[in-house]
Amino acid sequence: MTIFALTDELIFPDPGLANEDGLLAVGGDLSLERLLLAYQHGIFPWYDNHSPILWWALNPRMVLFPNKFKVSKSLRQLINKEIFEIRIDHNFKEVLDQCSLVPRKDQHGTWITDEMKNAYVNLFDYGFAHSVEAYLNQELVGGLYGVAIGKIFYGESMFHLVNNASKVAFYYLIQKLNSLNYNLIDAQMETPLIKSLGGELIPLEAYRTILKSSIDNTNFQCKW
Repeated sequence: MTIFALTDELIFPDPGLANEDGLLAVGGDLSLERLLLAYQHGIFPWYDNHSPILWWALNPRMVLFPNKFKVSKSLRQLINKEIFEIRIDHNFKEVLDQCSLVPRKDQHGTWITDEMKNAYVNLFDYGFAHSVEAYLNQELVGGLYGVAIGKIFYGESMFHLVNNASKVAFYYLIQKLNSLNYNLIDAQMETPLIKSLGGELIPLEAYRTILKSSIDNTNFQCKW
């Protein structure tokens, strides 16, 4: 299948045209407007310092419905102990930095490049990106960040410096999303962790149907 080359025009090809690996397009930029347009249509950027900007629309798609979140007995016990202090949007940039340092299997370097960091800090400044952070003795020891549009949370990355810190942060993310009546967490790619927490794979078309019903342009931005 053809990999589309983006221009300065603010437009994406149909996500259903992505190749079997999910790669849809190359090029463009990480402007606020382009990123918001991409996420609304189930497209996300993922690349490294050695490649141009690559845009993906994976099929099937890893998602987690908040009402299907699985809390293991051990996680519940840990939460009840209240070992970690949880904060939201307190230190978004540090969460980004820590996530960029996490080693990934079969991956050299990081996909959270300086260009990506600047783009997501910009999303955060406009109220579209958020972080959930776990602190121990006033030190940031785990957390996650993602993009929120309408009633969808697009999870981007997690990290932990202390065992289970990111899982506890994820638990509190679920509580926040449920309080705001979110419909879905888009985890993008399948991982053992998200699967263990209740994540599942759904066809791209089913995922896009959920997007259409969850993003109301009259209530496009949901402040946290």
